[in-house]
Amino acid sequence: MEKKYKILVLTGGGDCPGLNAVIRGIAKRARKEKDWEVYGSIEAFGGVFSEPTEIIKLNQRITAGIHVRGGTILKTTNKGNPMKFPLPQPDGTVKIVDRTEELVKKIKSLGFEAVINIGGDGSQRISLALYKKGLNIIGVPKTIDNDLAATDITFGFQTAVQIATDSFDKLVTTAESHHRVMIMEVMGRDTGWIALHTAIAGGAEVCLIPEIPYDIEKIVKRINLRYKRGRGFVNIVIAEGAKPRGGAVTHSTGETGSEHVRLGGVAYQLSRQLKEAGCQAEIRETILGHVQRGGSPLAFDRILASLFGVHAFELALEKKFGRMVSYRNNAITSVTLEEATKEPSVVDKNSYIVKAAKGLGISFGD
Repeated sequence: MEKKYKILVLTGGGDCPGLNAVIRGIAKRARKEKDWEVYGSIEAFGGVFSEPTEIIKLNQRITAGIHVRGGTILKTTNKGNPMKFPLPQPDGTVKIVDRTEELVKKIKSLGFEAVINIGGDGSQRISLALYKKGLNIIGVPKTIDNDLAATDITFGFQTAVQIATDSFDKLVTTAESHHRVMIMEVMGRDTGWIALHTAIAGGAEVCLIPEIPYDIEKIVKRINLRYKRGRGFVNIVIAEGAKPRGGAVTHSTGETGSEHVRLGGVAYQLSRQLKEAGCQAEIRETILGHVQRGGSPLAFDRILASLFGVHAFELALEKKFGRMVSYRNNAITSVTLEEATKEPSVVDKNSYIVKAAKGLGISFGD
């Protein structure tokens, strides 16, 4: 009997438009190799840890046509990091333990030749740790935040920007109708890529991002320039991680098992700051939240994700482990997991895109 090689695929961290296209790309490319079978672990590595395991075979029936769907058929979680695994104790407390060695041993015992881990910076740090412990693993970059420096762009980002821009366009018309200041908060965590691209696409007057702390007085002055005898309107895009000069990021405690604090609510903070600084205009706030992560991916993200999936499998086929798929200089390539996790991609305040935005009249409050 011909030997069958098994590869395990999983999606970790936040969901993202395009995840299913990657899964489909891996599965379709693998089917061209008659001796390979593709399996999926439910909820990242949780499916491996589960007893019995929650691992499904990704056959043609399961993966057919999923590239148009948002979310992930394998489900996902931002909890359960095997390096810092939250283990409930009998007394109700939670103990943090390292389960990486146990995880590597179990994956190998299940007969998997390789693992493809689709996720953002946190997921790829996990990939690196597992690779160092002997697991044949390949990373695929995923995040709507576009904050991985080892790739020029991540799939899901363009879809998130389009969703944000569509929402911004709608807020422009209602702001104009009521002579209001509209503040729209978008995601991005510690980076301002979504906010910046949305501001340029939508024609915002003000764009506030984590990389450029803002001066509230300068924003009020900018708003006042748009009003004559109480009439006018202003549209502001603010990233969830933006903060005033000398101030802190608006956040709340994350859920048990999650490594991240919970961002959100900065739109309301900015609204209060503007009123306290003397802004006379009516102000309304909109927080887009998780709507940015959902829905069908744009054509660009479907294509990029599909190419990533195909290349990830081909790296496994060539036994080039310890690498992450990357998009650089209009080409699909790969980088080491060390390079992939070395530093985040943040907006450079001296970059051309920021200078161009200022040239378009967008204020960053600096």
